[in-house]
Amino acid sequence: MMASDREIRLWAPLAKRADAVVVPATPRGRLDRPLSAEELSGAQWLPMARLDDEHWAIALPAGTDYLLSVDGGDPRPDPRSARQPYGVHGPSRVFDETAFSWTDGEWGGLDVLGEVFYELHVGTFTPQGTLDAAIDRLDHLVNLGVRVVELMPVVPFPGERGWGYDGVSLYAVHEAYGGPEALQRFVDACHARRLGVCLDVVYNHFGPAGNYASVFAPYLTGRHQTPWGDAINLDDAHSDGVRAFITDNACRWLRDFHADALRLDAVHELRDDSPVHILAELSRRVDDLRPALGRPVSLVAESDRNQPSTVLSRDDGGLGLDAQWADDVHHALHAYLTGERFGYYVDFGSPEVLGKALEHVFVHDGSWSTFRGRPWGAPVPDDLDRRRFVVFTQNHDQVGNRGRGDRPDARLEPGIVAGGAAILLLGPFTPMLFQGQEWGTTRPFQFFTDHDPDLGRAVTAGRLREFQGHEWSQIYGTDAAVPDPQSPATFTASKLDWDEPSRPEHARMLSWYRTLIDLRRAELPGDGSPATTAHGPGWFSMTYGPFTVVLAPGTASADVAVRASGLVTGFGQAELDTSGVLYLPGGSVAVLRN
Repeated sequence: MMASDREIRLWAPLAKRADAVVVPATPRGRLDRPLSAEELSGAQWLPMARLDDEHWAIALPAGTDYLLSVDGGDPRPDPRSARQPYGVHGPSRVFDETAFSWTDGEWGGLDVLGEVFYELHVGTFTPQGTLDAAIDRLDHLVNLGVRVVELMPVVPFPGERGWGYDGVSLYAVHEAYGGPEALQRFVDACHARRLGVCLDVVYNHFGPAGNYASVFAPYLTGRHQTPWGDAINLDDAHSDGVRAFITDNACRWLRDFHADALRLDAVHELRDDSPVHILAELSRRVDDLRPALGRPVSLVAESDRNQPSTVLSRDDGGLGLDAQWADDVHHALHAYLTGERFGYYVDFGSPEVLGKALEHVFVHDGSWSTFRGRPWGAPVPDDLDRRRFVVFTQNHDQVGNRGRGDRPDARLEPGIVAGGAAILLLGPFTPMLFQGQEWGTTRPFQFFTDHDPDLGRAVTAGRLREFQGHEWSQIYGTDAAVPDPQSPATFTASKLDWDEPSRPEHARMLSWYRTLIDLRRAELPGDGSPATTAHGPGWFSMTYGPFTVVLAPGTASADVAVRASGLVTGFGQAELDTSGVLYLPGGSVAVLRN
């Protein structure tokens, strides 16, 4: 093997022959279909060597465009392709991930628990929608006080624009974002600014278009069903190869792209009846990798199960992940501040429920879930580190999966939004912001796609059906239209406006977030102990460490007897008199020193 060659390895346990098909002429632009036999008439078919009963390999020079074929079948993209320059249907390209000259040798990593996360979507974060353009905005995040940048999925997906959760080439990076070298540049630039990077990865399904993995091996199984159809094969025949596909992928991002954490999408849809769950196996693989990396790395799960076992150690019978998202905290705070009670908010909204979420994490902790129609979850032990739970007032799901993708800032008074931010950032959890919320943007983040016309029409029709009902008219009125996911205008409307932070009302909100993050970094305890809460007519309070946050989310003012040594800061005209009574106008928040 020449120095510039890279080994291409294929898992094809049922094949009797495997070939690499080197594409003779470079296609132009993104392909919306596989290359035809005529277009491949001059291709060079190179036999792959059998390594064992299930694996084949061949060495190809970096930069080579190629496809793979089993048993003489139609050539298709490599399931482990490192680059897809022509989109998900086109040839793969050999990529040398070791060629990049890293400059982050002094980056010692960071323990992400308790640090402020910032979730962004590469395509809408900047006008250009690329990783290189995002680098130019990193100093804004540093000045804000963020420590971890979380990228929504960056692997290739159909078309140019999308959320990224319909990815199919899980080892590559979307070309419209700049490809794999751009991701390496982005991570290196973050580390130069002492920012960690968390990649959002999706192992629970493949997207509906461009998925050719099953041509080569049984990546899917009908043994389980998910919202996307047949499940990823984690416990059926030949599942060991699929499990390796997932765990190797995770280790690759941490090792070859220097990521500091991975956010694992919707792990409750990883249907696995194996003796060792895939998440436990993944956590073990990452544990084994840590000594070689010489820096902390973390696994963060998005889970709907409300099970503390997700973050308990494997020795204690848990899955061994480092943290998990806690949607109940979002639901409780959102419903309390907005008054919304539809859909999965039906069990939320009261101050008592908000208090339970902030003190005990899960509202549904074995109790009845009306939305699910069954008991749900399990209680979180009082001594379990609250930093293991990632909380938010906005994220891509909670904004983008609303009918019009509207932000809380578009509906609530600024003081109420500021109150939610204070609860978020001065509490015991690991807080996460969503792009633009720090300056109170009212620009939406909508659901957008770029599928082929037939699939696109089906997606658009499904979106219309989803939001035709009582809740839609209740929130938006009967005349409001559902944004078409396929329209480029929906994507454009979701892009951040970087002129907003200079406007007075947005500058004030940005200053508020910076103040809260400064207080968090300087004075909050780092032990993840639980918060305590209280409430009364028209007010709610949370005490954690040296601070008590008191908010009045309604229109009426509130007089609250408090034990405090002083007023630290506030959003609104709060006053603390010498007798220990806090006066809060409606729609305001105060931070007190205990």
